[in-house]
Amino acid sequence: MAYENYKGIDSVTVADVEALGIPSELAGEIHKKLTRIVRNYGSTTPQTWHHISKELLSPKLPFSLHQMMYYGCYKDFGPDPPAWLPDQKNAGLTNIGQLLERRGKEFLGSNYEDPISSFSDFQRFSVSEPEVYWKTILEEMNVSFSVPPECILRESPSHPGGQWLPGARVNPAKNCLSFRKRTLSDVAIVWRSEGNDEALVEKMTLKELCESVWAVAYALETLGLEKGSAIAIDMPMDVNSVVIYLAIVLAGYVVVSIADSFAPREISTRLMLSKAKAIFTQDFIFRGDKKIPLYSRVVDARSPTAIVIPNRASSLSIQLRDGDISWPDFLERVKDSRGLEFVAVEQPITAFTNILFSSGTTGEPKAIPWSLLSPFKAAADGWCHMDIKKGDVVAWPTNLGWMMGPWLVYASLLNGASIALYNGSPLGSGFAKFVQDAKVTMLGVIPSIVRTWKAKNSPDGFDWSTIRCFGSTGEASSVDEYLWLMGRAEYKPIIEYCGGTEIGGSFVSGSLLQPQSLAAFSTAVMGCSLHILGDDGLPIPSDVPGIGELALGPLMFGASSTLLNADHNEIYFKGMPVLNGKVSSLEIERICNAADENILETAAVGVPPAGGGPEKLVIAVVFKDSDNLEHNLDTLMISFNTALQRKLNPLFKVSSIVPLPSLPRTATNKVMRRVLRQQFSQADQGSKL
Repeated sequence: MAYENYKGIDSVTVADVEALGIPSELAGEIHKKLTRIVRNYGSTTPQTWHHISKELLSPKLPFSLHQMMYYGCYKDFGPDPPAWLPDQKNAGLTNIGQLLERRGKEFLGSNYEDPISSFSDFQRFSVSEPEVYWKTILEEMNVSFSVPPECILRESPSHPGGQWLPGARVNPAKNCLSFRKRTLSDVAIVWRSEGNDEALVEKMTLKELCESVWAVAYALETLGLEKGSAIAIDMPMDVNSVVIYLAIVLAGYVVVSIADSFAPREISTRLMLSKAKAIFTQDFIFRGDKKIPLYSRVVDARSPTAIVIPNRASSLSIQLRDGDISWPDFLERVKDSRGLEFVAVEQPITAFTNILFSSGTTGEPKAIPWSLLSPFKAAADGWCHMDIKKGDVVAWPTNLGWMMGPWLVYASLLNGASIALYNGSPLGSGFAKFVQDAKVTMLGVIPSIVRTWKAKNSPDGFDWSTIRCFGSTGEASSVDEYLWLMGRAEYKPIIEYCGGTEIGGSFVSGSLLQPQSLAAFSTAVMGCSLHILGDDGLPIPSDVPGIGELALGPLMFGASSTLLNADHNEIYFKGMPVLNGKVSSLEIERICNAADENILETAAVGVPPAGGGPEKLVIAVVFKDSDNLEHNLDTLMISFNTALQRKLNPLFKVSSIVPLPSLPRTATNKVMRRVLRQQFSQADQGSKL
């Protein structure tokens, strides 16, 4: 371990600092600051490191000094020491912090303290009260429906993932172009092409983005395709591909995501699985000094009609197949419509908006459709975990062929932020300069990119101080490399982000309201329940350390519910244990209602024990004879457990039965399980549940 190779910081001398190549006078100043910090905060505390990182270290100092300070400070601390700490002032300015300051007591009752102390309680609330939580988040993001949903969540045994926003009609692209969070003059996209690194950053305002998207949407109509048809994009992620992506969605078609690195065979497979009717591509792209053909690969893949965009020129330098269309000719078809708003095609929430694919490394790639829900899941993750908001500039080197491409579009635009796009390789100093010049506030990375930056020292000499946080996904990260990365931006936090295409985002991440350790997660994502299954197939209690298989609760907003080329239930649910917390309340209640003829209705509630550990299953019962609550509860307990263990899981056990004259309900007659949960939790702290 690296910690073993370093002295404790209370033993570091001026000579140790000088040995790193630091001049004597500066080494003395550094040691003087270090001595003061250790005297005030101790030699091995998170506060010590916090003050060292903010007051002593800078990107200009050798990384070897950063290592000496970090590993020396935490030499005897234990696993996962925090590399960044939140403070109450800045936490209160985050999206979640502001929400909790306004409504924390409404959500969490008297348990609410402040945004930092109550964040974990709020995450649990987001799981236990999904309807309240997601209604709130959609309102916070100003999501606009042409037809509002009948409810937020409808649970059903036939839909393990739940039916979300049933009855709603919406268009995510229309929401991306909305003026509700910004003005027409606000910048929506900033970009620069590799090789033009000394040029000014190019900018597109929201007004210009709208007009560009409308023009492409009108041109798409000239192709004569049925609404819902699939249209592929095989391009680098640049301003044109973002415009095309939004136009396809706005016009009621389905994007087929194809990475620009794919060979003809891989392109052909994805076109076939998606039944794409057309494809957008470029003649070629540049990567450094290399000129890489794209159109010829599409032709070799025997694609349908291709719309071909010239790269770095006003006209194509290649001959097109019969039936293919050049980009200028495509836009010329609707020149009379320029500037006219295109009326968005609003569709049912279950309609497809994007077909993405698994990597296909173990066989044919899974064709994974995103419904209209998935864009809002991506945006909600950005709102909650990366704190993306109006005024932010968000960069993440990626491609529309992978889920982080669409994620970047939605997480930025739906939250009122600008997308920052570098058309070229992100590995060199050109990208590092772009981050500086575009004034990026949230920089997403992949660990292998960071590894290359560190080896080449790509950010050296560039000012990354505008960055508020990093995001990281795609691979396992390294403590030392991410210590280096934090040091490039004056020790701003790195939010680890792990999920999947099927989820539309993440299930485990970090938060600006929690201490963040290097190469580690700090929380389940808002709205997601996680379980570690031990060797017996049962979940290890959340407050007990353990190693096992990670299982996700199935009720996940925005997750896909079908596959185009495989059985979704067979792939994701077959063989999974049915456990308390992973079975819907409706399933339990349906069985309990039929267990005794005297029962009018029941409500199943998971109640956390006062001393911690797994939730206990409590059943609230309303009897038909509501004036007589003196039924034999011991006999009823046996009936409930027998029925549940026979029909759901042999390990199921009801802990308590609570007779009630009626169940608390909303104005629309929905059972308020949250109220029951709070009542039963309070009762458990001093009674017999």
